[in-house]
Amino acid sequence: MTDQELLYRMAIARLLPLEAEKHVSLLRELGSATAVYEQRHHLRDILSHSAWRVADALASMDSMLPRCEEELAYTSAHKIRILALGDADYPARLAEADDAPLLLYYLGKGNLNATHIVSVVGTRRCTERGRELCAHFAADLQRMAPDTLIVSGLAYGIDIAAHRAALAAGLPTVGVLAHGLDQVYPRMHRDTAIEMLRTGGLLTEYMSHTTPEKVNFVQRNRIVAAMSDAVVVVESAARGGSLITAELAFGYSRDVFAFPGRPSDAASAGCNTLIRSTKATLIQSAADFVESMGWEVQPLCAESQQTDLFPNLTPDERAIVSALHGTDGLSLTQLCETLALPVASLMSLLSALEMRGIISTLPGNRFCVKR
Repeated sequence: MTDQELLYRMAIARLLPLEAEKHVSLLRELGSATAVYEQRHHLRDILSHSAWRVADALASMDSMLPRCEEELAYTSAHKIRILALGDADYPARLAEADDAPLLLYYLGKGNLNATHIVSVVGTRRCTERGRELCAHFAADLQRMAPDTLIVSGLAYGIDIAAHRAALAAGLPTVGVLAHGLDQVYPRMHRDTAIEMLRTGGLLTEYMSHTTPEKVNFVQRNRIVAAMSDAVVVVESAARGGSLITAELAFGYSRDVFAFPGRPSDAASAGCNTLIRSTKATLIQSAADFVESMGWEVQPLCAESQQTDLFPNLTPDERAIVSALHGTDGLSLTQLCETLALPVASLMSLLSALEMRGIISTLPGNRFCVKR
C-alpha cells in the first residue's frame, strides 16, 4: 500500500473517530481512501443524505494531512508497522468484522494470524484465584496447543495476569492498547510490555500522542474480541469491561468461555451470569477449553506436568515441588525426611518458592503447591 493511501486512511480515522463501521463502508463504496480524498469536495453528491455529516467532516481532509505525515515519520523512526485492512499481514479474524479499523499500529514480532488466538479478559480487581487460573490456563495451553497467541488489554488485574502467565509459560502474547504506542498505560506495566515485544507485541488503532480516554478502552475491546478465535473470561464482577468484550465476541460469533465462581464470589458474578445466560460455556481448565474448541492437540502428560508447570527451577526447588505435588500439604519435618536436605537450606528454598507464588503455607506450618 502506498504512503499516500496510508495518509488518507489516517486522515479518515482522525476526522471520524469512533465510527470505524463508516470508515469501512466508505472505502467499500468509493474503492479506496485515495478516491475519498479525490472526491472530498463532492461527497455530498455521492453519498446518501444520511451521510452528509460524514461528507462535511471529510471535506477538511487537507487540514489533517500534516499530522498524518508526522505519524508516518514517527512509525518509520520507531520501527512500528502499519497494518492496513486488506493487507495479508492484517489480523484476518479482525478483518471479518464490519467495524474493523482501517489501520493498526503494531510493535512486536508475534504472529497476529497465529493458528490459535485466545483473548483472556477479566476484572481489574482480580483475586489470587484469578491469577492462579491464568497461570494454570496458560501453562496447560502451552503444552496442549503451543501455537497459541494470548491476547489481552495490558490493564490491571486479569489482563496483566494473563500476559505474565503467557510469558512464564512461553506463549507469545499481544496487548491491545487504548492509546498510542508512544506510551504504556499503566506505567507500572512497562517492564512486562517490553518483555512482550520479544515474541508477542503491542497493538493499537490509535496514533501516537493519543491519551488513554475512557471511550478508547470500550473501542479497544472490540479488537480484543474480534481478532481471536475465542474469549475466555477468568473473573468478572457484575458489571465491567470484560463483560462488554464478551458481549462483543458473542456478536462477532466468537466462542465465549468463563470460569465459574461460587455464588458468594463478587469477582465471579459476571462469569456466573454469562454461563447462566448461555452466552458463555463453563470451563474449569485449559483441557475443557481445548476440547470445546475441537483443537487437535497432544494430551497432557501427568508426569511431565508435575515438574514442568513451573519453569526455571533449580534441581532442589524441583525436588520440593515434586514432593508436594499431589499432596494436601507436607510439614517441614516430612519434607526434610523425604528430601534429605538440611533444615536451614530447606527453609530458605521454601521461602523463595513462596515469594515467587509457587507454593503456599497452610495452617499447622504445612506447605503445598499453589493450585
